[in-house]
Amino acid sequence: MNTAIIVAAGSGNRFGSKTPKQFLKIKNKPILIYAIERFENCNSIDEIALVLSEDEIFDFSKTLKNYNFSKLEKIVTGGKTRAESVLNGLDSVSSEDKHTDIVAIHDGARPLVSTDEISNTIKKAQECGAACLVAEVTDTIKEVSNDRIVKTIDRSKLRRALTPQAFRYEIICEAFEKNEISEIATDECFLVEQLGYEIAIIEGSSKNIKITHEQDLRIAEVFLSQ
Repeated sequence: MNTAIIVAAGSGNRFGSKTPKQFLKIKNKPILIYAIERFENCNSIDEIALVLSEDEIFDFSKTLKNYNFSKLEKIVTGGKTRAESVLNGLDSVSSEDKHTDIVAIHDGARPLVSTDEISNTIKKAQECGAACLVAEVTDTIKEVSNDRIVKTIDRSKLRRALTPQAFRYEIICEAFEKNEISEIATDECFLVEQLGYEIAIIEGSSKNIKITHEQDLRIAEVFLSQ
């Protein structure tokens, strides 16, 4: 069984809105619903666990009644950090009668992930144990110090980490058990890297943006209209 954990417990402070960004609407549909739909429609996913803040569970559960999500089996309360929220989701996904093989972790504020990207990342995790969806870095990257450029970084060796990131269940569990969970752990690959596991990459689309600032919302509107 392959399980998706969709993390949507953040407050969205950087977006500058009273409403967390994942609940803002594009074409009269919450951003988070688009993300859930992609995993619902992916044949490689068997079940979905949704992680929400305690304050949002009641209201969004009412929204979910407008959609027929057969794979959405759990709604879990998030933690104080992203890593804590993922761990809460992870704690909910396996039981004695239903064991999870691959866990795919996705940001609820990424509504443009494709079903192919999800499937390809899961397939690579099945082969290698851990896989991360990535995208090219297209800008020239500079290293700076004391308000001065000191070095130009070779961007051919750089990738932006996207989601989903997928792992064998036992590997991601070990990563959380053996690492201290702190704010420095901004994605799950970081925790797996600390254990010395190699993480395979899957090249993804630059369209798979995370809604972080207001201009991201405008870009997502264009892509979703297409």
